Amino acid sequence: MHKTASEAAAFVHRLAELAPTLGAYGSTERVEVVLAPPFTALQAAAQAAPSSFPFTLAAQNLFWEEKGAFTGEISAPMLKDLGCQAVILGHSERRQLFGDRDDGINKKVRAALQHGLRPILCLGESLADREAGRTDSIVLTQLFACLDGVSADDLARITIAYEPVWAIGNGRAATAAQAAAVHETLRGALADRWQHDAGQQVRILYGGSVTPENAGSFLASTQIDGALVGGACLDPHSFATIVALAQALPA
Repeated sequence: MHKTASEAAAFVHRLAELAPTLGAYGSTERVEVVLAPPFTALQAAAQAAPSSFPFTLAAQNLFWEEKGAFTGEISAPMLKDLGCQAVILGHSERRQLFGDRDDGINKKVRAALQHGLRPILCLGESLADREAGRTDSIVLTQLFACLDGVSADDLARITIAYEPVWAIGNGRAATAAQAAAVHETLRGALADRWQHDAGQQVRILYGGSVTPENAGSFLASTQIDGALVGGACLDPHSFATIVALAQALPA
């Protein structure tokens, strides 16, 4: 819940100035940049983007019904009409603060897919779970429940974001090795449940106190396909630095 519509537009303009080479990569397989402003700033961010700065517009959440008496909720068709191509679902803050559960997140995932939005599905364990050795059990339970009923074809349109709850918003990031180990577990589970190459086709991001100082170590891992950036993305200089680190990686 950061940035008004006008602030988001100014952010996009400044980010475009700081990342002048992004035009060569922004919408290709090389590097993809996704911006997920609040609902009230989606249209302003989209309209503020210069042609030299292509990015994927994402929402931070949606509701699974198309329309109806659901005051305060936003549907997939509404997001599509604003130009959204993706949507973050199951974020740890949604789970912790607003009671989002795996069964509801599953409905949201399927609604997003039905309407042509790419889900960015967030998974992660608490500190108590990690210390008790339950990391794999927790993330796999979330994975299978949130993707219940999803076909192998649809799976290719989904991005997974591993965001350990104990490493969010406190400067205590997981190590690249810790993140890579969970990503490897997720890839194996995807291959076992859906199809052999599913584990390699699905992009898996790391999210949890990602900063310009540590992003390079995460992005350099062969198990980590990108970063879900939180607080560090609020400063355009900081975010542009992370984008540059991704661009600098060998193809």
